[in-house]
Amino acid sequence: MGAKVSRTEFDWAYTEEPHATRRRMILQKHPEIKQLFGLDHSFKYVVAMMVFTQILIAYLLRDSDWPLIVLQAYLAGGVFNHALMLAIHEISHNIAFGNHQPLKNRFFGIFANFPIAVPMSVSFKKYHIEHHRYLGEEVLDTDVPTELEGKLFTRTSTKFIWLVLQPFFYAFRPMIVYKKGMTDIEILNFNVQLTFDVFIYKYFGVKSLLYLVMASLLSMGAHPTAGHFIAEHYVINPGQETYSYTGPLNMVTFNVGYHVEHHDFPFIPGDKLPMVRKIAPEYYSDMCTHTSWVWVLWQFVTNPAMGPYARIKRKPRVQPEFNGVNLLSEYIDAFLCYVGYYQLKKWIAPDANEKMKMESESSSLPAADGSDFTLKQG
Repeated sequence: MGAKVSRTEFDWAYTEEPHATRRRMILQKHPEIKQLFGLDHSFKYVVAMMVFTQILIAYLLRDSDWPLIVLQAYLAGGVFNHALMLAIHEISHNIAFGNHQPLKNRFFGIFANFPIAVPMSVSFKKYHIEHHRYLGEEVLDTDVPTELEGKLFTRTSTKFIWLVLQPFFYAFRPMIVYKKGMTDIEILNFNVQLTFDVFIYKYFGVKSLLYLVMASLLSMGAHPTAGHFIAEHYVINPGQETYSYTGPLNMVTFNVGYHVEHHDFPFIPGDKLPMVRKIAPEYYSDMCTHTSWVWVLWQFVTNPAMGPYARIKRKPRVQPEFNGVNLLSEYIDAFLCYVGYYQLKKWIAPDANEKMKMESESSSLPAADGSDFTLKQG
C-alpha cells in the first residue's frame, strides 16, 4: 500500500491570490512587458498540422495489432493529444484570433478538439477562466480536488490510481462541484465531435477511433506530459501556490510549464512567456521551479507530504454563477430576423397582445353621424 500521506486537510489561505498583485507591480516597474501582449501568429498553423498529423496516424493504424496501437497511443498519440489539449488551453485565452473575435476562437477550439475524440473545448474554457479569476476558491475553482478525493487517495498505491484516473476526475469534478448550464456552443461542440468520431469509425474503423480515445486518456494519467497537472499548483514549497517548469517538454506543450508567468499574464501567448522571466527576473528568481515533470509525478506518488490535499484553498468571494453564456444566440436571432422568420411567424400566429389589439380595433366602429359607438359583446 505504501506510506500514508501526512496531510489531512487543505492549506487554507486568507489572502487574495498573488498573481494580480504581482502583475500590477511588474507592469509598474517593467511597462515594456506590454509589448508581449497579443497573438502567436504561427499558433493556428501549428495546431492545424497537429490535427491533420494525428488523423493521419489514426488512419495508418487502422489495421495494426492492438499492442502496437496501445504503444503508439501512449508514446506518440499521447504527446499529440495532450499538446492539443494545451492548445485548447491557449485558445481559451483567445490566443488564436484575439479577444475581439471570441466566436472564431471557439470554432477553432472545436477543430483542435477533433483528435481528442471527447468534446471538451468549450466546456474547458467555461471553467478555466474562473480558475484564473478565483484561484483556489472553494467551488469556483474546479481544478482543486474534492474532500472525498483527499480522504480516499492517501497512500502510495491509491495516489497512483488517482493519477491514472485523472481524466475522469477532470471530466466529472466540475459536474459534481460546480454545475453550470449547458450553452448552445457546447451543444455544437458535442454534435460536431460526435460527427467526427462517427466519420473515423465508419471510414477508418474501430481501431483508429480507439487509438484516439486511448491517446487522450493515457496522456492525462501516468504520462510525462501530464506532470504539469501536479506541477502547476500542488504545494511542494510551503506557501508557494503556483510553480513553473523549465524543462524540454515545454517545446511540445506551448510553454504551459511557465505557469507562474502565465497566471501573472494570461494574455501573453505561450511562445513569449519565457521573456517575462527575463524582463523581470527579480520577481521569479527566488521561487521554487521544476525541471522535470516525471520527478513531480514520482514525488506526488511516493512523498507522504504530497496528495490531493496538497493544495492552497480559499473561501469563495462571490456566489457561483450557474448560467452559461450562449454565444450563438445573438447570431441565430440576427439571421432569423434577416430572413424574415419573425415577421412570418407574427403574420401566421400573432401573439396574445396582437390579438387583443386587433379585437379592440374591430369592436370600435364609427356611427353614421360620425360619432363613435362601441359594439357590445354578448
